[in-house]
Amino acid sequence: KSKEMAVKERYINPFTDFGFKKLFGTELNKDLLIDFLNEVILPKQKKIADLKYSNNEHIGQTALDRKAIFDLYCISSFGERFIVEMQKAKQNYFKDRSVFYASFPIQEQAQSGDWNYKLSPIYTVGILDFTFSDEESTAVAKTDIQEVRHEVKLKNQKGNVFYDKLTFIYLEMPHFTKTEDELETTYDKWLYVLKHLPNLTERPKKLQERVFQKLFEAAEIAKFTSEEKEQYEQSLKSYRDLKNVIDTAF
Repeated sequence: KSKEMAVKERYINPFTDFGFKKLFGTELNKDLLIDFLNEVILPKQKKIADLKYSNNEHIGQTALDRKAIFDLYCISSFGERFIVEMQKAKQNYFKDRSVFYASFPIQEQAQSGDWNYKLSPIYTVGILDFTFSDEESTAVAKTDIQEVRHEVKLKNQKGNVFYDKLTFIYLEMPHFTKTEDELETTYDKWLYVLKHLPNLTERPKKLQERVFQKLFEAAEIAKFTSEEKEQYEQSLKSYRDLKNVIDTAF
């Protein structure tokens, strides 16, 4: 029998490797990822009807990457590519890595023979458990307001979008401060549940939609198998160890 950690929380921490993939990285819970992308990432674009998971072995080659970034790579029924990553702690060349990751779904669209170079849209999504530095925040969004969602595209010197098929979206989760009573949109509710899930003891009354009912059922640790509990405990330990290292460094 394995030695078990005393996990006191009722619900899983989505910023752990196991937790993120449990909620968003399986066919069983694919509808959770679709709803998240539609409501948070694509609020003004056409909605995703379906998606398929693709190989993400290009991503996170080093041990440090595997500890700090947990990626999903999927392709929608319309052909859009999505890289979704949970970033637990800030590391060097953070923006460089985002651009590097985006290069893989660009290259994989290459076709042999007489190809016209037409590409499908690519979205790199970073859900950040930290905030940008002041310098980066200014570069991402020139505002005094502590914004949660940042959308970055390739623009020309006049600020007009030069290329609309490459989009970087970052969610600075520490900047989301709404309480349950202040939740109005599905976007608000998604951010709230991602930020507060491991601290909740019951389902908030404002999150009664079917998609959130399914999320809470999938996230309930008591329903895990013994093997799943052990995997989650190890993943939670890695998350806490990394956070401790980063907090101590700062």
